[in-house]
Amino acid sequence: MHPPAGSQVSRVPTQRTPPDQVVPVPVAPPPAPRKSRLRLILAVVGGVAALLCLSGVAVGYVLYDNATAPDRSAPDVVVDNYLRAFLVDRNDVQASQYTCPDTSALTELRNLRTDLQEREQRFQTTFRVSWGSLQVRRDGNAAEVRVNLSISTVLNNIPQSDRQPWRFVTHLDDDWRVCEAGRAA
Repeated sequence: MHPPAGSQVSRVPTQRTPPDQVVPVPVAPPPAPRKSRLRLILAVVGGVAALLCLSGVAVGYVLYDNATAPDRSAPDVVVDNYLRAFLVDRNDVQASQYTCPDTSALTELRNLRTDLQEREQRFQTTFRVSWGSLQVRRDGNAAEVRVNLSISTVLNNIPQSDRQPWRFVTHLDDDWRVCEAGRAA
């Protein structure tokens, strides 16, 4: 309820305690210093350890990728790797890593491998294919690689071998690929 109009009550200033008689607000004592240094050191050590682990994973990935990536850096390298995968290891999946998308011009080499496999079954022997140096003639983003394939076996304790000159055509897109293969004249 409001005081009546004209009353002096509404004009009396509120009473305040003089500043020298004010009771101070109790201040809490400062907290005891926590082991913040230990936490800081543990956090820094943990962060460094995590960074080292992540760096190790990254380095491991790069090294693994470089070690397992097929080498298609030059025409002679890609032909050598292709021959090893296709004729020595007889691994079509691995060999396909060295070929152009269109493999129709590699039919003659496929026929050679099929013929060797049929002879191995017929004569109960194993053919070994090897080669020597590869001669490269590069022309822009294409290169011709010539090599002599040595095909050898042992039949009835008699070593036999055949030497065949072969010609490979490679193309450079992002890397070198074998696109053609055929017996050389």
